[in-house]
Amino acid sequence: MLGLTPPPRIKLSKLRDIGWALWDPIGLLLTPEGHSAGTWDEEDNLPFADEYDNYLIAAASALRRGEPSAEVVDYLVHIETHSMGLTPTPTTRERASAVVEAILADKTI
Repeated sequence: MLGLTPPPRIKLSKLRDIGWALWDPIGLLLTPEGHSAGTWDEEDNLPFADEYDNYLIAAASALRRGEPSAEVVDYLVHIETHSMGLTPTPTTRERASAVVEAILADKTI
């Protein structure tokens, strides 16, 4: 029967690759000088590797359910500007859109 099979599990490592590379609204993977501090899976960064997991899982799940991309972009923008309390920047929506596009493009998530 169609629709009764649960969707495959979300691959968290893939979501982290996308989220940390394209989004990272807090800038945790940046040095104070603005240079890259590596990737989320490097030993020094593991203590905060899960910082964005809930948001990325919610975004990927919404996209799997067929939610419009624009709504998922709005969700990520809202998280960044309201939940995290960060000031919107010219790249806020652009970064959220890049995350949504990357999630949709990666069929292994």
